[in-house]
Amino acid sequence: MGDIEAIKALKYAYVRFLDQKRWDELEQLFLVDATAAYSGGKYSYEGRDAIVEFLRTNMGRDGFHSSHRMHHPEITIHGEDATGIWAMDDVNVDTDFDFYLSGAGFYEDRYRRTGEGWKIAHTGYKRTFETIMPMRANSMSVTASWWTTGGQSSLEVQ
Repeated sequence: MGDIEAIKALKYAYVRFLDQKRWDELEQLFLVDATAAYSGGKYSYEGRDAIVEFLRTNMGRDGFHSSHRMHHPEITIHGEDATGIWAMDDVNVDTDFDFYLSGAGFYEDRYRRTGEGWKIAHTGYKRTFETIMPMRANSMSVTASWWTTGGQSSLEVQ
């Protein structure tokens, strides 16, 4: 696999592990001294442990559901380092706090080649837009969840 394809696979694993709440595997994608600046830097962290703890604390509940899509990567290799800009779309549903959020933005990442392959040195995004609405007021409900229904829909079809 070439460098650009390896970096794409790294970013795709990042969102898969994030959305599936696979924190131990997510942690292994980062350098120990990685940094993060989410939401235009509003939530900034130094160190792999701090980054993963922030994500686990805020997204780890069974009532929190997320789906992130990364696309249109612009990846540039600089020897043992690389940069990547990714278009991002996400949907987040929180049944504990009664909201449905959807938005888009751009991630700007830095990567470093290690003996174990490419790792995330820095990640962060800035939103182009974000919308949020209460679920109950719009008669929305979650009918399937990886965590609460084993991924099976509770809808009955004939």
